[in-house]
Amino acid sequence: MTVRYPAPLRPGDTIGVTAPSAGVPDRHGARLDVALQWLRDRGFRVEVGDCLRGGGVVSAPREQRAAELNRMLLDPRVRAVVPPWGGETGIDLLELIEWERVAAAEPTWCVGFSDTSTWLTPLTLLTGVGTLHGQNLMDTPYATPDGIRHWVDVASAPRGSEVEQRSPGRFRAEGWDDYERDPAVSTFTLDAPGTWTRLDPGHEGEPARLTGRLLPGCVETMVAVAGTRFGDVPAFAREHAPDGLLHALDVCEWPAPDIGRALHGMRLAGWFDGSRGVLVSRTRAPGTDTMTQHEAVVDALGGLGVPILADVECGHVPPYLALVAAARTEVVHAPDDGGGHRVTQWLD
Repeated sequence: MTVRYPAPLRPGDTIGVTAPSAGVPDRHGARLDVALQWLRDRGFRVEVGDCLRGGGVVSAPREQRAAELNRMLLDPRVRAVVPPWGGETGIDLLELIEWERVAAAEPTWCVGFSDTSTWLTPLTLLTGVGTLHGQNLMDTPYATPDGIRHWVDVASAPRGSEVEQRSPGRFRAEGWDDYERDPAVSTFTLDAPGTWTRLDPGHEGEPARLTGRLLPGCVETMVAVAGTRFGDVPAFAREHAPDGLLHALDVCEWPAPDIGRALHGMRLAGWFDGSRGVLVSRTRAPGTDTMTQHEAVVDALGGLGVPILADVECGHVPPYLALVAAARTEVVHAPDDGGGHRVTQWLD
């Protein structure tokens, strides 16, 4: 089966906004309004769902959240679905999403990361539809730094396009923007230099070129679906990626031993079967006295015998690449070349 991509976004299209996991508390309501207006200012219609606000763990009961998400995914007028951000327990929707109907419907761009990948990655695995990992609604007003594409630009690219992105060589080392104090902030604070790091044993510091169809996801949430029918990576690889997969791992907050344990579990569940390479996000998650985050990755995945690149802009540390799941992808890591840290994807 071929991979399918949603139709390119165009001004006048409707973008659905709902919170399948955490809602937006009142103190961040002004930022939400700024993000919604940003989309309207670029000519999009915005459908604001009922499951969006609130300061609890989730925005609404799971039946209500699932019904709203299903409705948006199945409505041919809604061309993209963009949650405000992630959360904690979006996994409770998986049994309520109408997967067969979604698979048969015209594809919709679904955008986000963190807990959003709990349903975004299964959507790709179960339907063969490309989704967009990285950036979310609350990030949408930010101007992307040189080398990184905005999710709206990627979702607007014509089918057959080549989309290239590069590491900007800088990231935010500490802190977060205060949306209460400055809800209209639109410039990332990138206060530290940093580049990618090759980790696979025996090849540290060497250049690398990786190819395959990209499969992204947040480690802390993907470990819960690995090995289930919602995380059947071997089946996806057989049907959609016979030439192999590239994995992009978002490490959010767990300490290094917990990340190592999760990656071991995902590996044992077949998550990395068919892997041709692994990208691991830059993270602020802590190490311990006996294990760093890099060491945890090597301990779990070093035996795969594939290139492993860490400190990639595919996680919770700004800035964020806009990566298309299931797209044919080439990753080049050339540490001696100033422009040699890039990701190229083909929407074919």
